[in-house]
Amino acid sequence: MATGFFWDERCFWHAGGNYVFTMPVGGLVQPMTAGGLPENPETKRRLKNLLEVTGLFAELDNRSAEPASYEALARVHPETYLDEFKRLSDAGGGELGRCVPFGKGGFELAALSAGLAVAAVDAVATGELDNAYALSRPPGHHCLPEDPNGFCLLANIPVAIEAAQAKGLAKRVVVLDWDVHHGNGTEAIYYDRDDVLTISLHQQGNYPLDTGALQDRGRGAGEGYNINLPMHAGSGHTAYLHAMDRVVIPAIEAFEPDLIIVACGYDAAMIDPLARMQATAATFAAMTRRMRDTAAKLCGGKLVLVHEGGYSEAYVPFCGHAAIAALAGSNTAAPDPLARSFEIRQPAPDFDAFLRQSIDDMARQLDL
Repeated sequence: MATGFFWDERCFWHAGGNYVFTMPVGGLVQPMTAGGLPENPETKRRLKNLLEVTGLFAELDNRSAEPASYEALARVHPETYLDEFKRLSDAGGGELGRCVPFGKGGFELAALSAGLAVAAVDAVATGELDNAYALSRPPGHHCLPEDPNGFCLLANIPVAIEAAQAKGLAKRVVVLDWDVHHGNGTEAIYYDRDDVLTISLHQQGNYPLDTGALQDRGRGAGEGYNINLPMHAGSGHTAYLHAMDRVVIPAIEAFEPDLIIVACGYDAAMIDPLARMQATAATFAAMTRRMRDTAAKLCGGKLVLVHEGGYSEAYVPFCGHAAIAALAGSNTAAPDPLARSFEIRQPAPDFDAFLRQSIDDMARQLDL
């Protein structure tokens, strides 16, 4: 298989603006920062470096991309929002929403992050690549058209979908979001539409607090095309795979997409500081294999993973490596140093049975 890996060094340079002290260093190297947000470059940089150390990087079709064009961004975001973002970016940075500060040049870096997703989707949708991974930063799944929040400045995946649809490359698209936080931005953008099925697996009661309910199914033409699965804190490997088998895959099969995109966050991992779930690197590998098989069955294998959250500098690289190896069908491994410890700490059998039963109950309410 030809698996693309889309990344750019400059995406690691996105900084927290007014949340951190940033020392300019000439524009040609990463800014020096002190302090900052949980969303930092090291989780992504260490993932890319781990791919190189194991040799998996050399097995991938490694590419960068041009920033998403203003025209592509404006299919999702109002021009008033884009213009204000650019104005603040040129003036040295600022903040446009909840927990989304940025430094000078933040507009261009966010457009580059979206551009990686656009290029990955384009290459897969045209058949140039079998599947792809976009190491996008800053992330995008919390960003509404004019209301950025949760570290997200532009809606990377919707920008990529709209670009593909404008070129006639895909009509029906699934967005599966397994980031531990609800994908409220993507949901809001497609809530009234029936050509994009949005599915979010997230920790119940985590960020955002006011979205992600099971009963939020879409509106108008979009009724039934939005699926939320708010999972109990403590859900682990078997609960996540049960959710995939009981809800996600049946829903995708019924929809019959042309393309599947995964909003691929790793913050459901056991030691993430912003969540209370118990997934492991093996969980992300298994979920990716399920999506690869589902894409092969339904849409010629057209599958793109776009990086979202995940805040453990020590563990995100292993989760990402496991997912990318599964995406590429590679046997190149990065042995999980915490695997045995995490296996021991998985939910007890009675609690695990409760978790799976709660998923079954939600599936029935969703008529799945």
